[in-house]
Amino acid sequence: MSQLKKLAGQTAIYGISSILGRTINFFLLPLYIIYLDKDALGSFTNLYAFIAFFNVVFTYGMETTFFRFYTGKGLDPKKVYAQIQSLLLVSSLILGSCIFFGSEALSIWLNYPGKAYLFKWVAAILAIDAVLAIPYAKLRVENKPLKFALSKLGNILLNVGLNILMISVGYHIWNGDYLTGLQNTVGALYQPDWGIEYILIANLIANAVMIPILFMLSGFFTFKIEWEYIKPMWKYAIPLFFMGLAGVTNEVFSRSIFEFVIPENFYPGLTPREAGGIFGANFKLAIFMSLIIQAFKFAAEPFFFNQSTDKNSPLLFAKVMHAFIIFCSLLMIMVSVNLNILGKFILVEEEYMEVMYIVPILLLGYLFLGIYFNLSIWFKLTDQTKYSFYFTLIGAIVTVIVIFIFVPKIGYMGAALSTISCYFIMSALCYFYGQRYFPIPYKLLKGLTYILLASTLSYAGFFLETENQILQFLLKNLMVIPFVILILAFEKKEIQTLFRNRIPL
Repeated sequence: MSQLKKLAGQTAIYGISSILGRTINFFLLPLYIIYLDKDALGSFTNLYAFIAFFNVVFTYGMETTFFRFYTGKGLDPKKVYAQIQSLLLVSSLILGSCIFFGSEALSIWLNYPGKAYLFKWVAAILAIDAVLAIPYAKLRVENKPLKFALSKLGNILLNVGLNILMISVGYHIWNGDYLTGLQNTVGALYQPDWGIEYILIANLIANAVMIPILFMLSGFFTFKIEWEYIKPMWKYAIPLFFMGLAGVTNEVFSRSIFEFVIPENFYPGLTPREAGGIFGANFKLAIFMSLIIQAFKFAAEPFFFNQSTDKNSPLLFAKVMHAFIIFCSLLMIMVSVNLNILGKFILVEEEYMEVMYIVPILLLGYLFLGIYFNLSIWFKLTDQTKYSFYFTLIGAIVTVIVIFIFVPKIGYMGAALSTISCYFIMSALCYFYGQRYFPIPYKLLKGLTYILLASTLSYAGFFLETENQILQFLLKNLMVIPFVILILAFEKKEIQTLFRNRIPL
């Protein structure tokens, strides 16, 4: 079996688990829209942006560092695992304690007066996430995608189940709609004014349950920290940490800051936090691209490190990138032209669906994020991780500038443009510098052609409307055909090879 087939197979396993898990998790969005008000949805968007940012702080680049030192430095893998896991355990307790004891100040600063308990729960969630990061990474680097996928899926199922139990079932029992025999018991526990609280509690319980399960799957470790052993890992990780900070700023800043940048009454009838909740809900429709990128990342990162010593690795990496662009461009078209259908099932309410015009832009932004991930392999393999910080810092600056200039003027679209601007510039910088230090024969012109055509077809299909819904569905999905024709024309030789020798592009 070729290396590309191996990568494709593992990506499929990660992808199936991610898609199944996120699809199940995705049903929480209509649940939140139905049972929670827009203010609670705004809190959900804001606090989970906070969690995403501090997830990077709590792991400070050690996940990628683990891959590098576990596979490519001639060290004892068991010792690498023990040292990094011990370090993360100590740092998670310290950082978690800082947020826990500073929860009162955080609640005031972020406009959640009287709700310091939210940040105490957030501290616990962050600490557990960090402790579990390396065991999950160990399953990936040891080529155990099935164990990884099942454990992730189990965590998501538990989280979703607890959300439904607390937000929906609990409400109806408390309201006397069914199971009236339990009404008094549930009434003593249920808090009708809670929203984000139940989401955080479900997350915390689901993550805590995974601690013993994941260590049984990945293997336990002996606690030990030796500075001389950790020092080179720390040196490698620090630029990745700053890259992560800048990167997560790019990823969540538009959602977390939206309510503070949008002018009052910019959208009549909506407070800034409610408008932020609507933006965050539409941002989640880009999950379809995010899922593929996440699945690809799970499989590709250890794959790239394991293949780095092969003299033909640059050609292999170029083929991986090319296949990635083709697949994701096709996905972007298919999602964009069917947003009218997806929106009805996921966003439920018309007020949320009116903002779907930003989704093709967000999908394109995520596509460039995936391209950047492909390109970033050069500085990870050459130990030039300082460039990761430079690129993501520039991306973060672009994000901030675009948001503060355009959100007050064009609202939701301004925030969406910050995403595409950031990731495009990061990808361009990473490509041009990468060709100097680690030349890879990417098919640049073809790739850009596919992306440009896919973007044009995505918006053409999104805005296409007819009175006949069946005809509209058919016409929208016909937008895929010009793209497929272009692929068949440009990739004729590779496709013939694929079918003749049964090997991937």
